[in-house]
Amino acid sequence: MFKCDCCGLCCRHVDLNPMYVNFHSGDGVCMYLDQETNKCTIYAERPLLCNVDAVYDFLYSEKMSREEFYELNYAQCKKLKEGRFSPED
Repeated sequence: MFKCDCCGLCCRHVDLNPMYVNFHSGDGVCMYLDQETNKCTIYAERPLLCNVDAVYDFLYSEKMSREEFYELNYAQCKKLKEGRFSPED
């Protein structure tokens, strides 16, 4: 299982990824993020794209191993935390 530390940065920067264009209302922050707790307000019913394990099973399982997919996700998390993520990544 993907281990998320719930920092909320991915949900605060959904504008950096065109796949999430419908998840924010112009400010880049996911409309479902509770900004005080960094928790998703629709977590149990969140979209497939917001579930790392489910999106791996559905879209990437034939392209790479789960471990490779996790490492790619952890690398993007690290870039967000370091303030060096860009839409081209």
